Amino acid sequence: MPSRKEPDASANVPSFYGAELRYKREAAGLTLEQLADGSFRGIPFLSQIERGERRMPLDLAQHVDEKLGTDGFFERRCEDARKAKQSGHAEYFVDVAEMERHAESIEDWAPTLIPGLLQTEAYVRKVIQSGAPWLRPADVEKQVQARLERAKLWECEDRPAFWGVLHESLIRNPLLPPGEMAEQSDHIAHVVRSTQSVLQILPETAGAHPLMMGVIKVMTFPDAPPVIYIESQHSGQLIDYPALVKDYRRSYDLLRAAALPPETSLAMIEQAAKGYRNGKHRA
Repeated sequence: MPSRKEPDASANVPSFYGAELRYKREAAGLTLEQLADGSFRGIPFLSQIERGERRMPLDLAQHVDEKLGTDGFFERRCEDARKAKQSGHAEYFVDVAEMERHAESIEDWAPTLIPGLLQTEAYVRKVIQSGAPWLRPADVEKQVQARLERAKLWECEDRPAFWGVLHESLIRNPLLPPGEMAEQSDHIAHVVRSTQSVLQILPETAGAHPLMMGVIKVMTFPDAPPVIYIESQHSGQLIDYPALVKDYRRSYDLLRAAALPPETSLAMIEQAAKGYRNGKHRA
């Protein structure tokens, strides 16, 4: 049996408290199942906290303190972990950004915006400024840099396998001036080809199709159950309930079946980039 991977407590504040949680739990002689008993959280959730992949919510911190006799330690510190993990992301996205780095695979459905992991700096800035025009320039820049930092996972040797499905309108209806749209399209093609990822285009002629209601992200992990992330304008939700996860994954499979083949899709993106550069874009 392979040795258990120990969390690096020095990596960040959540990793420190995750390692401390594991230490206190094992010192008390409790399994994850025993520690979870009586809380509203499952074993996979606690396991991800111990690995520093998710922050500890207040209700669980209170439960853990009572179960382990830690005199309010985790309740006092869970807010520290929350602040340490924000780093420019919306509060509801903090856990997602952390989990992406540990995922075995990431699958995105993008009906309205190019996925964050594939966005150029110009695209990121336009999305943030358009979605929240009231933000101060310093806050816009913080969010831009946070999103670009996420994309550094493409440089990792053990990066997640990626599969994306984009609606054709994202490359046909320009969000940016032609030169920047050409750069954005080229960037998508470069990332997909250089990382051996898979990308498909759902054609505008598809009509009715699965997941018409909005954005979803599917993440799988080597040692934890899969999760689904859904998002709207100012909120997002992580779903780990097995029955719901199964339904979302089945819908995503049907969506892939309705989309164009990967090579055809990449050719469309590269053709769109060429059209933007040459002033011959087809809207």
